[in-house]
Amino acid sequence: MKIKIRCQICPKGCELFPGEIGDCRVRQNMDGVIHCTTYGRPCSINIDPVEKKPLYHFLPGSPILSIATAGCNLHCKQCQNWQISQTTTFEADNKVLPDQVAGMALEQQCPAIAYTYTEPLVSYEYTYDCCKESAEKGLRNVLVTAAFINPEPLREICRYVDAANVDLKSFSDDFYRSICDARLKPVLAALKTMKQCGVMLEITNLIIPTLNDSKEETKQLCAWVVENLGIETPLHFSRFFPQNELKHLPPTPTDTLLHAREIAIETGMQFVYVGNMNDRKGENTWCPECGKLLIERSGFSVSNNLLDNGTCPDCAAVIYGIWD
Repeated sequence: MKIKIRCQICPKGCELFPGEIGDCRVRQNMDGVIHCTTYGRPCSINIDPVEKKPLYHFLPGSPILSIATAGCNLHCKQCQNWQISQTTTFEADNKVLPDQVAGMALEQQCPAIAYTYTEPLVSYEYTYDCCKESAEKGLRNVLVTAAFINPEPLREICRYVDAANVDLKSFSDDFYRSICDARLKPVLAALKTMKQCGVMLEITNLIIPTLNDSKEETKQLCAWVVENLGIETPLHFSRFFPQNELKHLPPTPTDTLLHAREIAIETGMQFVYVGNMNDRKGENTWCPECGKLLIERSGFSVSNNLLDNGTCPDCAAVIYGIWD
């Protein structure tokens, strides 16, 4: 008799008969054991500026080795990387094992590795082993994730994770269910778990016209971050452009992002950024105590960094982040 087993990685808890693959298109029941079919098979490896993740409070101006595997346990209608996130297992020509990933970063003089572009946590075993191997070699690890994961595996991998940018897609459970095929509550729980585990957090909220752009939702999102993660948590409001299944919607008006930034600051948040648009106030880092310009950016480039060992050179305020 064929017996199905439950995948324990994410809240969807797919129950799979032998040979079946889960909703993420990655995790498969092979002879009664859940296997990661993307193990050692990245579909993309690049060197990016760390600001592209986006991470503005983590080793600014540094290169970061960025690696992705196919698959995702969300099915976001706005996904910009849907060709690799919503596909069956990508078969690479050659395996790239965890020690080789770490070796690439060292060879290219990248101080950190980002697991990014798709959802790195569905390829859990591969991401975990890469993080562990890289940490043992003195490298730092970054997750760029939607954080739709169960608490136990998240706590385990956070032992080797230094920073994360979490894509908090909305503060509405209806949005998560209808647009992403997921739920909000597990993501909020994951954010709190990461904070408890000492992971340096930044959050991105892609604002999509008519779907998650109300001032009330922005206020609720910011209030939750302040109460549960702290006013120091960097928050990026990102501009939407029509793509994937939402090509019928217009780009986000720039005023919408600027108003969202104002709301976040009024809520008490110290570091609020806008992305996919040019805005001097919204792309630079300012001291929350004295207002001094600390890090000046142009797009993904850092043109000036005046931080003094993670502190403001004028008032000595300690700035949240990983700077060394």
